[in-house]
Amino acid sequence: MTRIPLRPLARILSARARGENPDTIERENIRLRQKQTHDRARARAQGRLLLLGVAFTMAFTSIGARMGMMAATMPTEPRNASSGAQIEAQRADLTDRNGRILATNILTHSLYAQPKDMVDPARVAHELVGIFPDLDEKQLLARFTDGRSFLWIKKKLSPEQMQQVHDIGDPGLLFGPREMRLYPNGRLAAHVLGGTSFGAEGVNSAEVIGTAGIEKALDARLRDPANAGKPVALSLDLTVQATVQEVLEGGMKMMQAKGAAAVLLDIRTGEVLSLVSLPDFDPNDRPQPMVKGDPADSPLFNRAVQGVYELGSTFKIFAAAQALDLGLVNPETMIDADAPMIWGKFKIKEFENHNYGPLLSVRNMIVKSSNVGAARLALMIGGVRQQAFLKSLGFFDPTPVELIEAPYAKPLVPSRWPDITTITTAYGHGISASPMHLAAAYATIANGGTLVRPTLLKSDVVENGPRIISPKTSQEAVAMLRGVVTEGTASLGDVPGYSVAGKTGTADKPKKGGGYYHDKVVNTFACTFPSTNPKYVLILTLDEPMEIVGSQVRRTAGWTAVPVAAEVIRRVAPLLGLRPEVETASATEVTLASN
Repeated sequence: MTRIPLRPLARILSARARGENPDTIERENIRLRQKQTHDRARARAQGRLLLLGVAFTMAFTSIGARMGMMAATMPTEPRNASSGAQIEAQRADLTDRNGRILATNILTHSLYAQPKDMVDPARVAHELVGIFPDLDEKQLLARFTDGRSFLWIKKKLSPEQMQQVHDIGDPGLLFGPREMRLYPNGRLAAHVLGGTSFGAEGVNSAEVIGTAGIEKALDARLRDPANAGKPVALSLDLTVQATVQEVLEGGMKMMQAKGAAAVLLDIRTGEVLSLVSLPDFDPNDRPQPMVKGDPADSPLFNRAVQGVYELGSTFKIFAAAQALDLGLVNPETMIDADAPMIWGKFKIKEFENHNYGPLLSVRNMIVKSSNVGAARLALMIGGVRQQAFLKSLGFFDPTPVELIEAPYAKPLVPSRWPDITTITTAYGHGISASPMHLAAAYATIANGGTLVRPTLLKSDVVENGPRIISPKTSQEAVAMLRGVVTEGTASLGDVPGYSVAGKTGTADKPKKGGGYYHDKVVNTFACTFPSTNPKYVLILTLDEPMEIVGSQVRRTAGWTAVPVAAEVIRRVAPLLGLRPEVETASATEVTLASN
């Protein structure tokens, strides 16, 4: 910067020449220099004020934004700084085939105590017992005063319970947020869903893990973060499931049975639309396993999958279908049905010592449910081919359905296969399988002859399994099963408009020490509908049922399982979108229009 002299010589000499006072030039230069200095100082001050204003504006904006964010978030307990990994608590929902929630997660809180921070442990223990009656006051107080620094009190709290604990007002009681599994439909589909519990847990979160059913079988998939919590759609239809359960509960009480099971299956895809086992439980409050008595009496026991029973005469259709497919007989072939049948030291008798012989067609063997006729067919087939056929239907392996219990429910098959085993297996004795096995086998027989693998997952793609029997054999087998309903032991199963085709099975329950009970049975009705174009298979089983009419006690499937199954079909067929088939009147018939 060039500094201007206060008394420039040229201007001084010029002023003197004009007779002016040269001091005025100096004073003017001093004024101008002072003005420049003032202007520079003012510019610096204005810049500093502007910078300070911008800084204050940014600071207050940040503070205001942070306060807004804090006001919009849920309050949580303070978290301790930790280098450990957070527990992943998110678990995917389970829905039915139509997207309705079967299992989901909700936010709840746990209750824990830090006894060293408690003001009055005795009062706290007394108040907590009033909120949670299952707690023991003396035991709780002992734990509060034994010197420990941490104590779990309740892993899950309802909002009402949480408020009541808040009202106690003791600083030693603290809450930890966590997710829990909720089953909004209660007992509905309990044996399919199974249940969950907590795995790794801390005060701020807990790991939800499957403990039974499909929750356990698909545990890794439901917890996988890569799926981003995408719901898993099951094959169940919630409305159909509720209907089947309601009817089965009523039928179980009416027939005085100790247990019941039902499986409804789509014969094309193998999708299980309904699976019910009674008695059942609420997966929101899953009971503890039984430690005494028969595990099969526990409500946790899944009779449809874990229960393996001798399924009686429902097996006769397999002997008939195999003989038809091998070309050994046709539906009208006459076979020896003279009873009793003597085979070595064994005597094969009919129910109540009937004799349907001496000759009986294959069709009537199924309609009348002849043990001797089925035995003759089995001997024609031979033990080796019989085993291979039953194995192809899945009776030698656990069912592939997606339940953690399924791999452990393997059918009970004879270790040796002499002729007498071939005979008894033909009418469902000496071999035990689950209702789910029977559902898959009947679906294979009814769908045109291709193997069906049952699944509890919704499937949009139909994958045809290997062919087991020909379409012609399948059609003939279904026609024979239809005869059982129209003319035979399942006449109470005829549902107008839906042409049910099926087979009854009444099997005496085996004793633990050998032999059979004569007053305890497992009754089964295995059916498909509509028989004109089979779409669904229903297996319904009652454990130890009986119908009492006056002084007469009826224990056969035709009187117990069949009418219950008929009511199930009558109720669910419209829900499945099946229109009743209207039978056209004969040309010679006269219809009364009015009086």
